[in-house]
Amino acid sequence: MIRPLFLAAMITLSCSTRTADPMTSTVPDVDRSFHVYELQNKNGLRMKVTNFGGRIMELWVPDREGKLADIVLGYDSAAQYLNGNPYFGALIGRFGNRIAHGRFSIDGREYHLAINNGAHALHGGPGGFHNVFWRSELTEQQGRQNLELYYLSRDGEEGYPGNLKVKVTYSLTDENELVVNYEATTDQTTIINLTQHSFFNLAGAGLGDIRDHRLQLMADRYCPVDDGLIPTGVIAAVAGTPFDFTQPHAIGERIGEADPQLRAGRGYDHTFVLNKPDKELGLAAVVTEPGSGRVMEVWTTEPGLQFYSGNFLDGSDIGKGGKVYGHRSALCLETQHFPDSPNQPGFPTTELKPGETYRQKTIYRFSVATP
Repeated sequence: MIRPLFLAAMITLSCSTRTADPMTSTVPDVDRSFHVYELQNKNGLRMKVTNFGGRIMELWVPDREGKLADIVLGYDSAAQYLNGNPYFGALIGRFGNRIAHGRFSIDGREYHLAINNGAHALHGGPGGFHNVFWRSELTEQQGRQNLELYYLSRDGEEGYPGNLKVKVTYSLTDENELVVNYEATTDQTTIINLTQHSFFNLAGAGLGDIRDHRLQLMADRYCPVDDGLIPTGVIAAVAGTPFDFTQPHAIGERIGEADPQLRAGRGYDHTFVLNKPDKELGLAAVVTEPGSGRVMEVWTTEPGLQFYSGNFLDGSDIGKGGKVYGHRSALCLETQHFPDSPNQPGFPTTELKPGETYRQKTIYRFSVATP
């Protein structure tokens, strides 16, 4: 079953909200109406998504007793995302993560982006993909429920070159998978680094912190950062450091250690270099919540995964049902290319040229562990 839940009144934003079908060059009239959709599989796993920022508002997953809980931070209504945490559940683009000093060059021409994170550009800028309305279309194929989201990012939007046509598809499978497929094309050489920014707590949104969650990362290396969380350009081994999650560890086990990289991020806020070929779908992470038994696997075609341990959550966000989202009350596992890649020649390229198609896939697979 696929159904739209409600349609809110027209609301005007200060950010760019032009939408388009990336399969055509026609830009329809601006639609700033909120839509919220529910997708459900045969096992009862269900989710709600709004076209504002492509945000996952709810994701209900069973525990070892079959009891469902909503495991993503967010708000009760789509309109609350206008003034809430800018990244809860959102699609991120054109460039996820940070670009140093908001500058990069293509073919000798320098481009300047909005500075919105200290001295740097973060997550596509204040008018990034998290802050626009996407055209949305519900589909069903071979029993799989899909929500297709389309956006045209105009040449010069937030400082990026080229008209970028983007399509993102959310799908729920009967294997308890949330599949996210990304596609994009451009008419000028540009940069692109799309990701999904849900904040997960497998015990349930607003139910304690994630220090006891056990995490395994399929990564022998990571990207150290400076005090502005910009990669130094070095790819470092995790062995012998608190960043070694090659075997499962509780997130809180070593997070308080006197490690300069943990101090720089106030915890974990680093990209891990995955042990797999780029563009091949592979297992990136496994998270287990001991109390409920919920397990989330993350599979991706991307070369990196940003692990963020909720360091800047401070209790100021009041979420669904009036719950307070306190320090380390969620974690993020953002599949992506490395931060500041346009300025780091040793990192995999994030350039997209005319005639090419950007594609990536991420799968969140849910199961339960026995006690």
